Amino acid sequence: MISKYYDDLEIGEKTRTRARTITETDIVMFSALSGDWYPLHTDSEYASGTRFGRRIAHGMLVLTVASGLVNINPGILVAFYGIEKVRFTAPVFIGDTLHVETEVVEKEDRGPSQGVVTFRQDIVNQRGETVCVAVKKALIKKGNQPD
Repeated sequence: MISKYYDDLEIGEKTRTRARTITETDIVMFSALSGDWYPLHTDSEYASGTRFGRRIAHGMLVLTVASGLVNINPGILVAFYGIEKVRFTAPVFIGDTLHVETEVVEKEDRGPSQGVVTFRQDIVNQRGETVCVAVKKALIKKGNQPD
């Protein structure tokens, strides 16, 4: 969704990303990168005794994958501004396929060259279940400025 200039985005505008399947490799690589080897994510025997019955993806892995699914034009995005109100509403299992549904919920002008745009993002699995909800903010360039 960050492929339009600030002035071209409309409150209520919605987009949907392509999809991506969470794999065993994703979980192992994320564990290695982050150092988070919590057994709910990495130990099948441990996870089988939990309420989920099997391993689940790290919440931060889900957010990271969602971030990578969003279309971002580097000539338009000035900076990621923040994330608020993150809620993990359902588990993500190995083999789940996720996409992101984004809505523009607020715009705040920040002068002649940029503005902050607030997006609500729902991360949704292949069964149509929302697995995570977040409010993200981005500093976005206005279209009347040279690159």
